[in-house]
Amino acid sequence: MTLCPCGTGRDYAACCGRYHAGEPAPDAESLMRSRYSAFVLGDADYLRASWHPDTRPAELGLDAPGAAKTTWLGLSVKSHRATGSETAEVEFVARYRIGGGSAVRMQESSRFVRIEDRWYYLDGEHR
Repeated sequence: MTLCPCGTGRDYAACCGRYHAGEPAPDAESLMRSRYSAFVLGDADYLRASWHPDTRPAELGLDAPGAAKTTWLGLSVKSHRATGSETAEVEFVARYRIGGGSAVRMQESSRFVRIEDRWYYLDGEHR
């Protein structure tokens, strides 16, 4: 068993792995957790596919040549709430370290939208 990076304590294959393999996430929190796991695993294709087309960047720059490696240290979901029938917000704290630097705490309130039974990350506001 390989623990899922998103912090649920579940096996990766039964948690975020199934969304990375193509199964739609059932809610915004599950999508957000799977996106965190994709950052941990360096899965840029999944991150782009789960990003709303209107706000998706052309390049992600994960571990670009010559850049210091990002090490993800943990995820804590603070809240998840529906804001409409097809929209939701998830507030979370993610911790990471770049190279040998100090740990960084990133808190974000993210917005998600569901289109044809699939959730997409729209944007986020850092706190």
